Amino acid sequence: MITAGFTDPVLQSQATFRAVLAALSEPGTKQLVAGDVAPPEGLCAATATLLLTLADYETPIWLAPALREGPAGAWLRFHCGAPLVDAPGEAAFAVIDGAAAEPALSAFHPGTDQFPDRSTTVVLQLANMEGGSPLTLSGPGIPGTRIIAPSGLRDGFADELHANGALYPLGIDVVLACGDAVIGLPRSTRIEETA
Repeated sequence: MITAGFTDPVLQSQATFRAVLAALSEPGTKQLVAGDVAPPEGLCAATATLLLTLADYETPIWLAPALREGPAGAWLRFHCGAPLVDAPGEAAFAVIDGAAAEPALSAFHPGTDQFPDRSTTVVLQLANMEGGSPLTLSGPGIPGTRIIAPSGLRDGFADELHANGALYPLGIDVVLACGDAVIGLPRSTRIEETA
């Protein structure tokens, strides 16, 4: 059974778009994405609401096989008409479990010199936005530094983010998602593990 999407698509998608834009323009700040969407199994409310807002029939999405073949894949095909791709490098958006070992961030499309904006945006679903090892963020949109401590990240993930940042202006943008909240980590953000 496919759960409902937006009840007021215009207002809910506008509010979600503003929240995601704020998350990416002020990296490390937690933004609430309150779309009142009943997410399918495998997607948290923030992930489902973000994809419902930003994806359509021209937006290829990568999901892990279990999600792609389950309720989450059916929900996205029904509500967005989005094609679900098998190869991470073909995706405009991807959803990964923060604790899963694969795929690596380097498997996704970093954009090209002519079109750096055509990179993959990875939505990383987490166990919790707090309680993990601290990460210090700096760069555009951050006055000084900002510290976040998301839990449920795989070992070495901070190193992957650091390597991704070294590709700038290429590289992927990451959105952390948990419950109804998101935190943006664009490719321009410098990320260091805090001792």
